Amino acid sequence: MSAEPKPIEELHDVDAWRFQSEVVTRYRPVVMRGLVAQWPAVARARESIEAFAAYLTAFDSGKQVDVLMVPPHARGRIFYNENLSGFNYSHDKLSVGKVASQLLRYAKFENRPGVAVQSAPVAECLPGFEKENVLPLLERDVAPRVWMGNAIVTPAHFDESSNVACVVAGRRRFTLLPPEQVTNLYVGPLDYAPTGTPISMVSFREPDFAKFPRFREAMAAAFVADLGPGDAIYIPPLWWHHVESLERFNVLVNYWWRPAMDVAEKANSALNVLLLALLNLRDLPPDQRAAWRSIFDHYVFSADESVAAHIPVHRRSVLGEISPKLAAEVRAFLVTQLEKKE
Repeated sequence: MSAEPKPIEELHDVDAWRFQSEVVTRYRPVVMRGLVAQWPAVARARESIEAFAAYLTAFDSGKQVDVLMVPPHARGRIFYNENLSGFNYSHDKLSVGKVASQLLRYAKFENRPGVAVQSAPVAECLPGFEKENVLPLLERDVAPRVWMGNAIVTPAHFDESSNVACVVAGRRRFTLLPPEQVTNLYVGPLDYAPTGTPISMVSFREPDFAKFPRFREAMAAAFVADLGPGDAIYIPPLWWHHVESLERFNVLVNYWWRPAMDVAEKANSALNVLLLALLNLRDLPPDQRAAWRSIFDHYVFSADESVAAHIPVHRRSVLGEISPKLAAEVRAFLVTQLEKKE
């Protein structure tokens, strides 16, 4: 018998001040009920899927977006094929309006293919939508993205950015786990995943505890919530999240950002650091790995101003303030180092 996930904390009447002071400062997921209930898009979604499809299509620029097509036998789960040589879906290119029409057609059938548009920039495919449907919590330069489809399951994965996800149409079930549960999630290949970042290999709907016994511990640490039209959720960076769309027609708009965008641009993806560490550190003798742990802890994980206090400011390089120019120089240096032959 596995432990049941706990409910995600919920808040109502969240404004920008409360969001910045009570939500993002705590590094915990929070459901914000009714956050975007006033959106015209949400009002149309509550009328009917046909009314919502018409509303969405009115903004369609005609720009084609990437569409994942999942065969009926996969029951909407975006995943690998049987031998992990590829993925279990195919790609199509359609405009958002045509995807909406396709979803309306498929909604009439039980054994339907899965359809998923993931992370399409709203400004490109639905210009004008963001002006009618504004998220008041964030700066206007944080660009919205649209996710739409039918009963799709996105496996547990993490993002390196903060995330506010707003349910516009349909319902979604979010299961979240703290970063330290990586040990119990049986994560697949780090450099080859259907979501772009590594995923859990466990089916959350039908977990195989004989194959993945530690997953019971993951579920004991998990949090879950069902969101409907107008509800939103804050997902902190690096929290694992499994997202299950529950209706025949589901649309979500999300916003990714990092506290300091210039730092994000300098760093690109910290996942690259992990891959390099696996190449260069994992197979060292235990005493050397321990030594490198101390060095990383000193310069990164436990670093404070004292790390470089004894070095003149003009000589601190990456131990001091990292300008865009310095970041570009360091990236170029690393590329040169990686291209060197052994």
